[in-house]
Amino acid sequence: MLTQGRVRVPAVLRDEPQYRLLFGSQVLSILGDRVTSVALPFAVLATGGGVADVALVSAAQFVPFVVLALPAGVWADRLDRKRILVASDLVRMACQLVAAALLLGGGASVPSLVAIAAAYGAADAFFAPAFTGLLPSTVSPVNLQPANALRGLSFSLANVLGPVVAGVLIAYAGGPGGALLFDAATFVVSVALLLPLRPRVVQRGMHEEDLAATTGHFWTSLREGWSEVRSRRWVVAFLSGMSVYHVVVLPSIFVIGPVLMDRELDGARSWATISACFGIGCLLGDLLFLRWRPRFALRVASLMLVGASCQAAFIGSGLGTWGIGGLELLAGVCVTGAFTLWETSLGEHVPERSLSRVSSYDYLSTAGVIPLGNLLAGLASAAYGLHATLLAMTVVGVGVSVVVAAAPSVRMLPRGAETAQAV
Repeated sequence: MLTQGRVRVPAVLRDEPQYRLLFGSQVLSILGDRVTSVALPFAVLATGGGVADVALVSAAQFVPFVVLALPAGVWADRLDRKRILVASDLVRMACQLVAAALLLGGGASVPSLVAIAAAYGAADAFFAPAFTGLLPSTVSPVNLQPANALRGLSFSLANVLGPVVAGVLIAYAGGPGGALLFDAATFVVSVALLLPLRPRVVQRGMHEEDLAATTGHFWTSLREGWSEVRSRRWVVAFLSGMSVYHVVVLPSIFVIGPVLMDRELDGARSWATISACFGIGCLLGDLLFLRWRPRFALRVASLMLVGASCQAAFIGSGLGTWGIGGLELLAGVCVTGAFTLWETSLGEHVPERSLSRVSSYDYLSTAGVIPLGNLLAGLASAAYGLHATLLAMTVVGVGVSVVVAAAPSVRMLPRGAETAQAV
């Protein structure tokens, strides 16, 4: 009887002690990141800044990521990835501590927040490819997909809880400074769990090409990373689809959606409901892919990308708050499925010695194009109207996703050899 009432722990957490440390280090930190994303604009406003200053601080945090993504991938493949994660956490912790002290002490200014945001963004740029490269070395191949799904679940939960925690901290714990102090504390926990981590060692010295990747010139390593991307048609195809999704479809969420809700529905209340429905969909998708391991992971990911690319049409459907929310719930399942299975495919088929470099091209071609997409969406909606722009987004996004899904290299990519035995 007692066993029936126990909470069932995912197998990847039960069976993979090193992944438990890696996952545990990130759960609270991800929540802290979401708290900061809410608190930072209010921190700028608290210094007397305006909308332009909020945009400036946001850009200061993002630009270093764009500039450093590829070099960070090279160094993550050449150096100890765990040490990179620890160093990144320590730098970001220091940034948040300084920002919190300035805000709580009344000495913060827009220039100081810009400088701190730039340092934070630079450290963050090194964290992402190092983490992607490190994760497969903490799990057995059969548990790689559940590991990615569980990480996605932590992001989904943080997206729901982060704004709530941020609101409480800003209201009752010293304003934006208190929220940033909370984020700094999450990095302390992350470092404490990363230090005892002992990932599987990637044996670079066993093959001549591995040795060249480790000891070669920086630019040689960078070119080798691009060769790893270009030599795999499925990587090029899916990267192209993901890039179009980020530059064409996502601006319907970041730019047009809130404006449309303000003009045609109940403004922020409608958008909050729709966003919550999307978050619930992401949670459901994460739970689904904790257990379901499709035989052709990238084929399913490409079909999920088609569904995710329908978001612009969903938002412009005119079905009202709950109708759009229901469609966005389905979109959430598709989005988290596409990302989870894509990252799993990279981990199964790209050599660990090159994985960080390949993932850095992924980050650059997806996150790096978001500002361009937001700008183009704003210009297009001003020139042609909100609904016409959303329709065009849908046609382009879905069209490219269908082409990606039809590519033989995407449709027929098998699972990794050891994973396939468990499917």
